[in-house]
Amino acid sequence: MDAQQKLFWVFGGIVALLALASLIGWVLQQRKGRTEVVANLNARVRAWWGMVAVLAVCFWLGPVANLVVFAFISFFALREFITLTPTRPGDHLPLVVAFYVLIPVQYWLIGIDWYGLFSIFLPVYAFLALPALAVFGGDTEQFLERTTKIQWGVMIAIYCISHAPALLILDLRGYEGQGPLLLLYLMLVVQISDVMQYVFGKLFGRHKLAPTVSPSKTIEGLVGGGLAATGIGTALWWITPFTPLQSALMSLLIVICGALGGLALSAVKRSLGAKDWGHMIEGHGGMMDRMDSVTFAAPIFFHVTRYFFSG
Repeated sequence: MDAQQKLFWVFGGIVALLALASLIGWVLQQRKGRTEVVANLNARVRAWWGMVAVLAVCFWLGPVANLVVFAFISFFALREFITLTPTRPGDHLPLVVAFYVLIPVQYWLIGIDWYGLFSIFLPVYAFLALPALAVFGGDTEQFLERTTKIQWGVMIAIYCISHAPALLILDLRGYEGQGPLLLLYLMLVVQISDVMQYVFGKLFGRHKLAPTVSPSKTIEGLVGGGLAATGIGTALWWITPFTPLQSALMSLLIVICGALGGLALSAVKRSLGAKDWGHMIEGHGGMMDRMDSVTFAAPIFFHVTRYFFSG
């Protein structure tokens, strides 16, 4: 079975699951009325239809479309991050560079398969350039705090997220030309983990995981949802370069990293007095709310895969 056939079967399965979820949401609404939980479930399912449609079009159009879409994801995620971390006029120059130079250059480096510079461009050159550019604003008030916020936003919203489409350029043994499947695998495990943690938390949640950081997350949700996502990831081993056992371990790694990313960025939101990063996606909050798990999972998954499975 070639890569195109595998993509067809996976997307067919996703559409079938979403159709089932839509039916369940409709039945629940008819029986229980428009309760908060049912309304939230249906909003999430509608948002998923849209996201899956965008993802399917990207895979159909090819790698360049994937890079463009993820570049926009980084743009909107960074905008949300900066919106919640107020800046001053002295930060305008580094912000302009972050949005209109760093994002296109980072994704261009992926497009031309320049791994060496892609891996250090932001954490080395941009890390040093941003405070140097801020100096020309002439504003020293809370300089360290302001600069750190911008650097953190760039690393999370651009550097970490860019590792997801960077999977397209990996040269893996016996897996040539199937990078889109690896990207799809990462996104599926991450998002299924988030969904299943929500479901298990609502059904069985009794013990809060981190009450002051994320009140809705429970230990039962994390364990049940994480195991379910790991099981589904294991079952998808046939679209990866991994054996079933390796796929189980990689899925578990993605789940753990994704959960840590969600908690860390929830802590950032709480420290800023915000419930969501934004309101861009109905039922899901902002772009960063959808990508918080990806920010931690993508770079770890990318480098572990590259280290152990590259040609």
